[in-house]
Amino acid sequence: MREAGRLSAKVLRIVGEHAKPGVSTLELDELAEETIRAEGGIPAFKGYGGFPGSICASVNDQIVHGIPSSKVALRDGDILSIDTGATVDGWVGDNAWTYPVGKVSEEKKKLLRVTEQCMWAGLDAARAGNRLGDIGYAVQSIAEGEGYGVVRELVGHGIGREMHEEPNVPNYGHRHLGMKLEVGMVLAIEPMINCGTRNVRFMPDGWLVCTRDGKPSAHFEKTVAITKEGPVVLTTEPDYRCPVSK
Repeated sequence: MREAGRLSAKVLRIVGEHAKPGVSTLELDELAEETIRAEGGIPAFKGYGGFPGSICASVNDQIVHGIPSSKVALRDGDILSIDTGATVDGWVGDNAWTYPVGKVSEEKKKLLRVTEQCMWAGLDAARAGNRLGDIGYAVQSIAEGEGYGVVRELVGHGIGREMHEEPNVPNYGHRHLGMKLEVGMVLAIEPMINCGTRNVRFMPDGWLVCTRDGKPSAHFEKTVAITKEGPVVLTTEPDYRCPVSK
């Protein structure tokens, strides 16, 4: 899975580097697919459940599953959540990052910073002997401590030969409760944190999910393997702890 993870991370980085005012989300989608196929991978998202894109591109109050479109051009001050993945040799990688577009507000900067912190805390809790509730608690305690809403309807998941495998990995929970984590498990940990309440709206296209109050949302995700030595992030490139810094 390391190669699927590396390519997934590379695509996320490259797309993020091109997330600038005036660029359409369809252009970013085309760039992602081109990058994946150039290295012999298959876009893991394209066609999955009928989804038409190689990335999910969700802007501002859009939480997840935004369909790339030539009609959606990024604007200065937007935040853009990109979720993407590649399949290599039958193994799937999955990762997400929320990028600032141009100059964003302090409110949005803080949301991105805290949501990324939530993700790293969740990843650190992915240790053999811990339980799923420890991951959820790590995410939830940070987010709610800042007054943010933790989305309940959408969760992380196991991953391997398939994009979504057991178990579900909620971003909320209680310490020492839930399934026991074991060496060999691979999880996609992905906090989805709202600047306002945790309530969501499922949109008519059957894909897009937005915040109910219209406030911005952020989404960060990495695929992690649970090993004897601790959590090992698979969706990463050499020399890149984060996909891109802006």
